[in-house]
Amino acid sequence: MKSVLNVVFWGIVLTQADSASTAEQQKPNILFIAMDDLNDWIGCLGGHPQTITPNLDRLAASSVLFTNAHCPAPACNPSRSAIFTGRSPHRSGLYDNLQKMREVLPDAELLPKTLSRHGYWSAGSGKMLHYFIDADSWDEYFPKKESENPFPRTLNPRNRPLSLPRGGPWQYVETDWGPIDATDEEYGGDFLVSQWVSEQLAQEHDQPFFLACGIYRPHEPWFVPKKYFESFPLADVRLPVGYLPDDLDDLPAAGKKAGPNRYFEHILKHDQWRQGVQGYLASIHYADAMLGRVLKALQSGPNAHNTIVVLWSDHGWHLGEKQHWQKFTAWRVCTRVPLMIRVPEGTTGLKSGTSPARCSRPVNLLSLFPTLLELSGLPAEPHHDGPSLVPLLQAPNAEWPHASITHLGSPGSYGLSTERWRVIHYQNGDEELYDIKTDPHEWHNLAGVAQHEKQLSRLRAMAPTRFAAKPAPSVDSLTALKWQPLAADKAPPSRPDGRPFDVVFINRRSTNVQLWWMDRNGGKRLYAGIAPGEEKRQQTRPGAVWMISDANGKPQGFFRVGDRTAKAIVPR
Repeated sequence: MKSVLNVVFWGIVLTQADSASTAEQQKPNILFIAMDDLNDWIGCLGGHPQTITPNLDRLAASSVLFTNAHCPAPACNPSRSAIFTGRSPHRSGLYDNLQKMREVLPDAELLPKTLSRHGYWSAGSGKMLHYFIDADSWDEYFPKKESENPFPRTLNPRNRPLSLPRGGPWQYVETDWGPIDATDEEYGGDFLVSQWVSEQLAQEHDQPFFLACGIYRPHEPWFVPKKYFESFPLADVRLPVGYLPDDLDDLPAAGKKAGPNRYFEHILKHDQWRQGVQGYLASIHYADAMLGRVLKALQSGPNAHNTIVVLWSDHGWHLGEKQHWQKFTAWRVCTRVPLMIRVPEGTTGLKSGTSPARCSRPVNLLSLFPTLLELSGLPAEPHHDGPSLVPLLQAPNAEWPHASITHLGSPGSYGLSTERWRVIHYQNGDEELYDIKTDPHEWHNLAGVAQHEKQLSRLRAMAPTRFAAKPAPSVDSLTALKWQPLAADKAPPSRPDGRPFDVVFINRRSTNVQLWWMDRNGGKRLYAGIAPGEEKRQQTRPGAVWMISDANGKPQGFFRVGDRTAKAIVPR
């Protein structure tokens, strides 16, 4: 009898072990693809009539394509940080690119780490976070995760700028474009990322994998091999369909301030608008080709039938709409992003898998983390702020009570999207309201129109009422300005040009120093003395020159201010 019981006992144990093993095998692989700064200029979203995106379109045709997806924030750092932590900017306090994720969220567990903790092999290549890798969150990375540099070698022009002259110290140095006389392989960059990711997809793995592929284009600079430019003859390039010359006339003060920026004005001055559009289209075409390499490797490899594919972009991009160039706004051209998800049949959290469909419900990239946990059969994390998208993957027309909210750089400023309506709310109380059904380019601001006041009130009620404070980046994390010793007794004059921000001056000498501002004529004005080891925070502008002297006024060196907050260290 004892022998029979032993047989039964071990039979149960082995059956349970078998079941556990089977459950482990059923965990889906995840291919997580990001494209940087991509708006709706892809064929399946119809944002520009000339765009060439066959691979994006094929993926969309086999996926659930979310046509009303929005980013958590219209800037790389807060958007990507929200995606990878599952925490909204208004709860985390991480709102802009100058902040450092690990300063604001030192203990946050990122998506790849959570999946690794549950048995996944988490690997990645290219830009997934904002110019760092966060090595401890990954099992493997290319380039090596210890470098904390996510970019492989990339061929850029020897002489810069290539197409757009710099308008002054206010201008981001990468705002430039043009063809590179090189093959894809010689160019490197995203080609090397796609190559490494493809190699992983071609292999069988002992564990389910989370494989992240960060395709950097169409992020600036728009330098890609010339064959991608040749598809868009300059004379035939069409300007953005969402551009309207008097589009700012009906905006409140905060909207008029957010709209026009110096980039667009500068581009028009140098007759480079059409060339810029060409560069963006060429960069999208190139990024799509790199995506094609990755999808081909998946389809022809051993992981084709058990891999979830997710493709997203961190935010959109203006090319003149609202008189704006770049990002950082709450208008739809900047908040709306491509999002497509394909789930194979038999997936743990969605046995039926997905059927090709278009979903117009308002969703946010903040939902990706909880969605992937549910699809993988893993427990939800209580601190995640976005709802899982699994109900919409199962039934794209399912009831969806959620709005999608994009947070601007100042707490309390946001864009809110429902299926038909959008409201933009600024920190000072200014608002804009748009009916996307009749006005997809947001040309007609309906805020202040009496018949729409109830609609505006309803939308306001869907927005957060509390916003986390915004911690400033630490001095240690700031970029250091170059110290330029003085060979003569005079520093060059200032050429201030741009909006003000702070620079922190740090005296590393054992003696007192003095801080002088150089005026436009080369004259100097004393601002402060700085004792040994002390700091002085000073408001300034791009192009300003600050001279350092000893306690007796003898010049020692100077700093020239760049385009953002920085530290200026007076060396020992």
